Amino acid sequence: MREDTHAPARRVERVRHELKRRDLTVLRVTDLSPHVRSITLHGADMADFISASFDDHVKVIWPTPEGAEPVRRDYTPRRFDTTTGELDIEFTLHGDGPAAAWAAQAQPGQPLMVGGPRGSFIIPLDYDWHLLVGDLSALPAIARRLEELPAGARVTVLADVAPEDRRALPSRAQVSLTWVDGTSALLAAARALTLPDGEGYAWCAGEAAAMTALRAVLVNEKGVRKDQIRAAAYWKPGAADHHGSIED
Repeated sequence: MREDTHAPARRVERVRHELKRRDLTVLRVTDLSPHVRSITLHGADMADFISASFDDHVKVIWPTPEGAEPVRRDYTPRRFDTTTGELDIEFTLHGDGPAAAWAAQAQPGQPLMVGGPRGSFIIPLDYDWHLLVGDLSALPAIARRLEELPAGARVTVLADVAPEDRRALPSRAQVSLTWVDGTSALLAAARALTLPDGEGYAWCAGEAAAMTALRAVLVNEKGVRKDQIRAAAYWKPGAADHHGSIED
């Protein structure tokens, strides 16, 4: 277990944003890997878009036949530019669900509605160390965080991603990146970690059961304090639009 330095915890900050729906249009479609497609949306409604944290989520809302309940799914704002009115969202092409099916056929000019973010959970950049852990669904947030971290920041990344979907994750920070394949390998990699001294923060997101087990390893076995960790379930087998925090 890591030495307890008894350093005071830095305070994360929750901020709320005005909830707004934006009518956007597909501008570009870029395949990042066999199962990940980046879609750039744009429109005048992006002029006042706010995303203050790397793990924010927007609601993507697909048009449906009149009278039918709209399809909504949570996605990370991977990149945005209010000057050009652009928003990048990365879609996982993982089956026959409505989101994957739409992303697989997306073409420039198609409309799409996006709502939010409703709020942001802001984790300071100046921790002594950062730990980022997740699966393919968390890769957009991990990639964004790595781009945002300053030079000199120390960050460890554990990424449960199949070999064909692994890609470069640029960062100015000092990054130790470990790719694994499967939940068992992810938990083993977490148990093998030696966390640095000093005050750090662990961020984890992915499949619900895997993230629950991972949080238990980090808190109970590795000595990460409960105020030093944010764990989220981005998806759950058999559940549509599953997204939530994992706590005791």
